[in-house]
This record gives sequence, C-alpha cells and structure tokens, in this order.
Amino acid sequence: MDFTGKTVLITGGSRGIGRAAAIAFSEKGARVTISFRNNKKAALETMEMLEGSGHLPIQADISRPAVVQQMVDTVVREFGRLDILVNNAGIFEAHPIDECSYEEWQESWKRTLEVNLIGAANACYCVARHMIRQGGGRIVNVSSRGAFRGEPGQPAYGASKAGMNAMGQSLAQALAPYNIFVGTVAPGFVETDMAVELLKSEAGEAIRQQSPTGRVAKPEEVAYCILFLASEQAAFTTGCILDVNGASYLRT
Repeated sequence: MDFTGKTVLITGGSRGIGRAAAIAFSEKGARVTISFRNNKKAALETMEMLEGSGHLPIQADISRPAVVQQMVDTVVREFGRLDILVNNAGIFEAHPIDECSYEEWQESWKRTLEVNLIGAANACYCVARHMIRQGGGRIVNVSSRGAFRGEPGQPAYGASKAGMNAMGQSLAQALAPYNIFVGTVAPGFVETDMAVELLKSEAGEAIRQQSPTGRVAKPEEVAYCILFLASEQAAFTTGCILDVNGASYLRT
C-alpha cells in the first residue's frame, strides 16, 4: 500500500481512529490533511506525529455545509488535487427514549445526523466533484458495528451509521463509472478517547468479552483497514462494508 504523492483528507483526524489513519497514511508517503472541530491542541499533536512534510490541519465543523465546501476547496487549492477522503468525524451522545425529554430527543437526533450522516454526505459530494474532474479517487467511510447490532441508548448514532452504510453503497454504484471507489469500515469498540471511560468502568470487562479475543480493537487496526480500502489494489471491493469488530457481532 504505497500512497506516495497522494493527497488524503481525514475528517475528525485529531484523535483516535482519525489520528491513527493520518499517521499510517503519512508513513506510506501521503500528504495528509486532518480536520478538527475544536481541539486545536490535539490536532497539532497529531501533526507532530506524521512522517514527512507538507501536511495540513484545518479547523472545520462539518455539520455546516458551507464549511465543508470551504474545507475541500482549501485542500484542492493547497495541493492541486484530492485523492482520498476518509469520513471519520462523528459524535456519540446518549438519549435513551425512556429517559430523555422530547426536546432532548429532537436535539440529539438533529446534532447526530448533521455531523455523522449529512456532514459526511456533503463531504462526499464536494470531494466527488473534484475527483470526477481529476479522473478518479477513493472514499472511505468510518461506520460502526452499531449500525447492525443496535444502539439502544444512542439510537440516532446507530441510525446515522446505518445511513452511512447505505450512502456508501449507493455512491459506489454512482461513482464507479468515474473511477471513484467507495468503501466502508464498521468497527466495534475501539480504544479511543471516546470509549476510554466506558472501558475503564465496571462495564469494560463485559465489553471486552463481547469478542472471543477478549479485547477491543486498537485504532491502528482500524486504520490498516482504511488504508486497504483506499489502496489501488482494493478497487474491486467498492461498495463493501468491512467489519472490524473481532467477531463480536457476526452478520450474514
């Protein structure tokens, strides 16, 4: 998997899976742009971890359509092209239907869908328009096991990721004639900042035992799968959803 000379945009790239993917792409020769919403310190720390030079951090709230367009245009203007998009940015917030108010319920659904699904869809649109003009590219979406297994306490999250899966498959069909290939990774629990407190709690051991390996994924393991789907050799996997959950949830 050689990405020398390739330009990669990773949304939500300052921590967790996004950071691991940014490091991995840079080690394989890519020029990496990461977007971050608020945590500039984490973004700059990620920049220091990247191999090579010419990498770029961009502050962007992908729930805002105009900001997404500006982010993509900035990358293309800076590097002349955009070869790979990794839709990784996402939020995960609790809103159990039997506990939250109607107002809280609506707000959680709105926030979650705006970032996890609509923001990703807008990024796909803006990037695809450039990729069509340049003759091809790769899009990799970061979904979740929750799209299949269910998220009873965070139903908007599960729904947003299920929507991302369907979007990726639809775009794989729409964009293949333009030499643009779309893949999706669907991780289970991952050792990230988002999950660390839960994994340290009393529920942590039960979560680890969901997998016969007795553990959860490392961000680097998910990053490897992202790089595989973004590689030239994986073009014919377009439309696939790759489970990265340690056999904690099996589907047919």
